[in-house]
Amino acid sequence: MGLEEGPYHSRDVFIWFPDREGTLSLLPTRYKLQPHAIRSYYYTTTGGDENEIKRIRECLWDMAFQPEVFKRPRARRQQAKGVDIALTKDFLSHAYSDNYDVAVLVAGDGDYVPLVDEVKRLGKGVFVVFFRDSGLNPELRLSSDVFFELDESFISAWQSQQD
Repeated sequence: MGLEEGPYHSRDVFIWFPDREGTLSLLPTRYKLQPHAIRSYYYTTTGGDENEIKRIRECLWDMAFQPEVFKRPRARRQQAKGVDIALTKDFLSHAYSDNYDVAVLVAGDGDYVPLVDEVKRLGKGVFVVFFRDSGLNPELRLSSDVFFELDESFISAWQSQQD
């Protein structure tokens, strides 16, 4: 399935569910979370210029995310460390400030295992949401309180959009 670029997808920068706001729960109702988050953050990088950064911020904001977009050095296709640091800072500071009971982390990187462990030590729940077969670190899955596999629901949402 090829994904068309547009308001829900920019290759190597962001992707989201078509026609779904970032503050809506991705999880089945059996998890007893509020149906809407108060605030959702999206952390990403782009190699584009200031106009491209502004365009990406607008797309993410239109999907109800607080956009955190960082400039990626031209020579690198992978995420800049600024993204990981900003996400970690916000995840921890909001936990210490008691701004949430459960955090939903949409990521698969094993570098987040110590972050998840620390937030759980503070008494917060951490749900990890990611694609099981696309780079999910098994230790991150095991460190979470709940793991939700994104594969089927994500593919279904995009297929229905293209039909």
